[in-house]
Amino acid sequence: MEFVERTLSDDVPVEERIAVFDNDGTLWCEKPMPIQADFILRRLFEMAQADPDLREHQPWKAAYERDYGWLGKVLAEHYAGDETNVRTLLAGVLAAFEGITVQDFEAKSDAFLRTTQHPTLGRVYIECAYLPMVELLGYLEANGFSNYIASGGGRDFMRPISQEMYGIPRDRVIGSATTFQYTSDDRGGTITHKAEADYLDDGPQKPIRIWSRTGRRPLLAAGNSNGDIPMLEFTHHQDRPVLRLLVLHDDAQREFDYTSGAEQALEQAYKRGWTVVSIKSDWVSVF
Repeated sequence: MEFVERTLSDDVPVEERIAVFDNDGTLWCEKPMPIQADFILRRLFEMAQADPDLREHQPWKAAYERDYGWLGKVLAEHYAGDETNVRTLLAGVLAAFEGITVQDFEAKSDAFLRTTQHPTLGRVYIECAYLPMVELLGYLEANGFSNYIASGGGRDFMRPISQEMYGIPRDRVIGSATTFQYTSDDRGGTITHKAEADYLDDGPQKPIRIWSRTGRRPLLAAGNSNGDIPMLEFTHHQDRPVLRLLVLHDDAQREFDYTSGAEQALEQAYKRGWTVVSIKSDWVSVF
């Protein structure tokens, strides 16, 4: 509130009031695995069920055997800077939805998020947004801010529910993406997913994608992991108030308790004076 009041008292123009938020672990729950990972693993399982040869190759092998430890290891390696198995996982992810139209992919994502139960929280995924963060988004919007999602998750996976969950329009969702192919037809043309990555919106890509979309440095950025450090660094102005938030998952009773993948971010936060938000101590309600 003090940050917003400074923004208003300094007469920062509305068009400069940009706020960016990571999604997984910042706006919604990311444990015991990222929500989109569950979506993808179910598709990989279907593929391995239909084609036994795939069961001998990662990531189909892990999906078919429900070896979620392998996925956790891949994510831990990624946050530690080792991309070897990430590339293996990415190849499978790209193959999983090759040739699907953008409308069909969105329909599948939307249905999954509305009907699939979180494995431990007793609620469907669309109800796994953090209440204090949703309240923050509403408060910022009421004070002239434009809120954006800047996530390592898939842009087209989040778009169907961004308005309903967060009040963030679909055109303000920045995230990882595949390349597309357009085919002319008598139904107005068709866009389909290709089995190649356009970009992975994590780490240094986050500031690049934020600038590409907004043409501005944000005044506020919120994240929860090492992959958010460049975005938080980029939220810097000499003559404007800024706020950098880092969500700390330290509540095993109401959510999860972990710092894996956030060690460097926490170190930077304490060193640079970024605001660390404790779920256990600072949030009256989580969901």
